[in-house]
Amino acid sequence: MKKRFTEEQIIGILKEAETGAKIAELCRKHGISDATYYNWKAKFGGMTVSDAQRLKMLETENAKLKRLLAEFMLDNAALKDVVSRKW
Repeated sequence: MKKRFTEEQIIGILKEAETGAKIAELCRKHGISDATYYNWKAKFGGMTVSDAQRLKMLETENAKLKRLLAEFMLDNAALKDVVSRKW
């Protein structure tokens, strides 16, 4: 799924709301739903652009580490299966 907004744009939209803009008008202006706005606020509320970039970097690193762990556990299970067989 392609994202329409970058983290920088999302934080910019949230900053607009903090300046006093009405949420309904802001959502209409940017073409998002109220639910999307509140989900963004829950995830990115109070963040700066550098915080959001760091979060993105940590999420990708976490995904990479999860893949490595899954591969290791699969290899480990295969080796245990080979060792447990009777010759």
